[in-house]
Amino acid sequence: MIHIHTALALLAVALTVAIFSIRRGSPAHRVLGCTWVIAMAGVALSSFWIFELRLIGPYSPIHLLSVFVLVQLVFAVRAVRSGQVQQHRRMMRGMVFGALVVAGAFTLLPGRTMFQVISGG
Repeated sequence: MIHIHTALALLAVALTVAIFSIRRGSPAHRVLGCTWVIAMAGVALSSFWIFELRLIGPYSPIHLLSVFVLVQLVFAVRAVRSGQVQQHRRMMRGMVFGALVVAGAFTLLPGRTMFQVISGG
């Protein structure tokens, strides 16, 4: 499951770069955005089968971020569909920063799987 989770997270990062590089609201933005939402939902859902840090039963506080992301995805899509573009933009940027940048950085801490993959140890 860690492989799937990592692959989807890396896909979301690549899509983020692509989405931020094109005109907002364009057909390409919509297609890439829908793909990003699916990738992020996959990242969040797959986390529920990763039990590396068992602090609350089989889960850890990072799983709360997964719940938050799933809820935010629904609200962000609803916002843009109802014409609330600024709210959509804020929510999406918040997820990119919190769920990809900050959470991603925590995976690189010593002792974590991604640290071991990158450092070879």
